Amino acid sequence: MTNIPETGRTSRVTIRLVVLQILVVSLLLTLGGRLWYLQIRNGDEYTAEAADNHIQQVVVPATRGSILDARGIPLADNQTRLVVSANRTDLMKMKDKGKRVLTRLAGVLGLKPEDVAAKVRLCDAKTPKPCWAGSPYQPIPITDGATTQQALQIRERAEDFPGITAEPMAVRRYAGPGGSNAAQVLGYLSPVTDDEITKAKDSRTPLMRSDQIGRNGLERQYDTELRGKAGVTRYEVDNLGRVIGKAKSDKAQPGSNIVTSIDARVQAIAERELDQAMKDARKEVDRNTGTTYKADAGAVVVMESKTGRVVAMASNPTYDPNVWVGGISARDYQALTGKDSDYPLLNRAIQGQAAPGSIFKVISATAAVNAGYSFTDKYNCSSSYSIGHQVFKNFESKGYGPIDLGRALEVSCDTVFYDLAYRQWQKDGGNNPKHPKDWFYRTAHQFGLGKPTGIDLPNEVRGRVPDRDWKKRYWEANKDTWCKQGENADKGDYAAQIAKENCESFARMRAGDSVNYSIGQGDTLVTPIQMATIYAAIANGGTLHDPTIGKAIISADGKRIERIEPKAHGTLPFDRKTRDQLDAALAGVATQGSAAWRFGGWPQKEIPMHAKTGTAEVAGKQTTSWFASYTKDFTIVMTISQGGTGSGASGPAVRNIYNALYGLDDKGHIDPKKALLPEPQAELPKIDKDGTIEAQHIDNPTPPARREEGQDE
Repeated sequence: MTNIPETGRTSRVTIRLVVLQILVVSLLLTLGGRLWYLQIRNGDEYTAEAADNHIQQVVVPATRGSILDARGIPLADNQTRLVVSANRTDLMKMKDKGKRVLTRLAGVLGLKPEDVAAKVRLCDAKTPKPCWAGSPYQPIPITDGATTQQALQIRERAEDFPGITAEPMAVRRYAGPGGSNAAQVLGYLSPVTDDEITKAKDSRTPLMRSDQIGRNGLERQYDTELRGKAGVTRYEVDNLGRVIGKAKSDKAQPGSNIVTSIDARVQAIAERELDQAMKDARKEVDRNTGTTYKADAGAVVVMESKTGRVVAMASNPTYDPNVWVGGISARDYQALTGKDSDYPLLNRAIQGQAAPGSIFKVISATAAVNAGYSFTDKYNCSSSYSIGHQVFKNFESKGYGPIDLGRALEVSCDTVFYDLAYRQWQKDGGNNPKHPKDWFYRTAHQFGLGKPTGIDLPNEVRGRVPDRDWKKRYWEANKDTWCKQGENADKGDYAAQIAKENCESFARMRAGDSVNYSIGQGDTLVTPIQMATIYAAIANGGTLHDPTIGKAIISADGKRIERIEPKAHGTLPFDRKTRDQLDAALAGVATQGSAAWRFGGWPQKEIPMHAKTGTAEVAGKQTTSWFASYTKDFTIVMTISQGGTGSGASGPAVRNIYNALYGLDDKGHIDPKKALLPEPQAELPKIDKDGTIEAQHIDNPTPPARREEGQDE
């Protein structure tokens, strides 16, 4: 046994004591520092947080304002329904993430378990829709159509449905008065996202996690006014969650109501006529292809000529906006957005772009006059027009001999406009211009093309005027591809020859570009709302209005009324004489021109009608039908993609809408009692003292009988 010296043992004990003392002192210093940091350095912050931990908030959603038609008929309002919701936070605490609860819930509601599960999954870049785009801490609606029996089952068996609630709530309703739809005009709602809450935090209208906001149409355009402000009730609770008092509360402020210029009766007629016109077009054989027309999409706009207010706006294909209420199903979402859906969410009145065809000729006629050509001089309307080795044919190769510009508009003579555009192209320097006047392109911009009209709807598109600036940008973006494709031009490949020609064009404005452009063909793109704005301006003497749908914003109590007055954004570039000449020519189109066979028996003396037909050719597709028209009161523009001729496909529907407006029978006799809207409605609906807006009774309008006599355009 080894003996350890006493001095060594004492030394070791001393070292251990010193180390322990150092550790104790270090721990005391650390604790002291942390206490200083928590109580002094950040004491106020943590005190506030601790206080907040004793406050629980209960959010009371604001009642969303209604969207009403011009007579006070609800287009979108609220109704009480039994809503079943899931608290995702509670579900995620369960071992199986709430799978069994949701499966059990699906059985009670008569839904597929996978559909219920899809509604509570959170949206991200990898998650297919439908999914929950709102806050994960907000109750997620599973259905808003629960029956009383289903709600009772859930509430009476609460132990089987933890995290699930069933209670009456106010939900959005798209009423469809008189059989109208107006889906693309109204838009829809969906839950607010965390990003949107953050962005709106310091704004005048901050968002709550319980909010739903407009995603399209008027719901989005006037979301701030419609949404109101949610109420918040704050309760003081102890550490066990028991309420011990009530703190400061903010009352919910209901949203304002929006009165629109839409007339639900006219809207219903416009939708039905557009749909029927497309169905009828699909029965007609396209002589160019030997197959029936596809008529795959269309739009119609009915506008007040003097103000730009929109009375009706229809887009087809359409959908039921109520599918969004309470959360959209996977099946419905696929039907709205899938490749085979024809994209019904698209509002083709403001987002559908197409070559305008001959309804563009009012612009070309104005450009010719401004360039120095006389409206009344004679121009040769031959059956075809040749430039070099290229032949441009008149519509159906018809020729009318020497005629003035007015008659050229009446019979829609292409070759007159070819000649005028070619002459001006030569004056501008042809392929080597130095200081081109570009009257035809400049005039289109002055008519408002190539830019939004300013309508009070989101996501309006600009269209396109293919002027020299656009031509240059387009060539620079595509020249490399064209030049590569053009390498096979010598092998007889027609597509390669075209590519080579484009490659070597160096963005030149060629003669063919100019003559095609003069009749609304080539690279020109317009929207129905743009053309409606233009024809309304011709009707009213030249004022281009911002098209408007909103007419007034009325607070829930009726005490604040903010009228939305029509605004002008420009005037058409013609003098009174040219305007009157155009006006007379367009009246001639309806009485003795290309649209006359659609307006047989029309009371021209009592209600002067003006019209212009258009049949636009589209590469690789069937022709696009256009019909633009106006009276002193209303302007109507309709288009049908792959629908055939202007007067053939769209003409009957436009005539029927006018018949409904003015109360005409199929022989042209006016019956004031049957007239839906013989003149624009200027006054707002009556508002009661309590803020209630009185709605006038609406009958289910029946479209007039169609006229079938006549011939094709």
